[in-house]
Amino acid sequence: MSEPIIVTGGAGFIGSAVVRQLIRDTNAEVVTVDRLTYAGHRANLGPVLNSPRHTLVVEDIADAGAMKDVFEEFQPGAVMHLAAESHVDRSIDGPAAFIETNILGTYTLLEAARHHWRSLDDDAADAFRFLHVSTDEVYGELGDEGAFHETTPYDPSSPYSASKASADHLARAWHRTYGLPVLVTNCSNNYGPYQYPEKLIPVILLKALAGDAIPVYGTGENVRDWLYVEDHATALRAVLEKGELGETYNIGGRAERQNIEVVHAVCDVLEELHPRSGDDYRSLISFVEDRPGHDWRYAIDCSKIERELGWTPSTTFEDGIRQTVKWYLEHLDWVDEVLDGYDLSRLGTDA
Repeated sequence: MSEPIIVTGGAGFIGSAVVRQLIRDTNAEVVTVDRLTYAGHRANLGPVLNSPRHTLVVEDIADAGAMKDVFEEFQPGAVMHLAAESHVDRSIDGPAAFIETNILGTYTLLEAARHHWRSLDDDAADAFRFLHVSTDEVYGELGDEGAFHETTPYDPSSPYSASKASADHLARAWHRTYGLPVLVTNCSNNYGPYQYPEKLIPVILLKALAGDAIPVYGTGENVRDWLYVEDHATALRAVLEKGELGETYNIGGRAERQNIEVVHAVCDVLEELHPRSGDDYRSLISFVEDRPGHDWRYAIDCSKIERELGWTPSTTFEDGIRQTVKWYLEHLDWVDEVLDGYDLSRLGTDA
């Protein structure tokens, strides 16, 4: 693909992994569009920030004029849409930002892409792709058995997942109504380097290092499927390059774990790599009141992308946790920079 790829949210956690991979592993020109809110940082782009094949555009995807200008200036051959407000607890306390970015922002971007696509000659229009990246949380919750499939009915529980479900429906509608060449992905819980420190794994790690109580919601038995972020980025590239238009692809790590198992895994790797004097890290675990509307279990059936596109997760949960803990221990300066006074206090209790 010779035309530039626009990556929205490319200075965020998953988006920056995509951008770093594209610059490192392909010859693509990449345009990162990011508003650089609390979770988006230039530092996330690391060594690729100043690459001659990379451009950072600081704009809001909900700004129609700005998005029109971006498409006109860069004439992209593809869009990878990852920009989103993504923290469930934050959505409970302040849902308005999730409606603005995830719903209105997606609509605005789809419209900018549609008008750009219609201006292209036939060959360029045939090659154009719009990849909308979403979450397994749109499906709601599972019991003790079963897994989410691409045809699982939507049943979102939180303001975050409801806003992402809305965005998914918009993306599919723009394909069916206008013919926009859309692809949709729904992924399980991501983890890895550069994840903003309000999410579960970095919270565990940083609380443990500080000797603070490690909060575990409810009984800690809620289950998630964990996907290493580099594997997710590779899957997104596979969907962009080989996915069938109008199709949805579920992306999972085949690594279901109870939350308490994740906490134990992080604590145990910390114990090995950064031993604590006195009691071990597990002694810091503290069970707290559960999150309102906390879904019991998520699990992704990713057999479709494995079968049709030849992608499989390559990082085991154990290896991924070790790599993640090691990265944070070596990049505590990054943590200080991106937190910028944020104290990791609990959110999501305003219900």
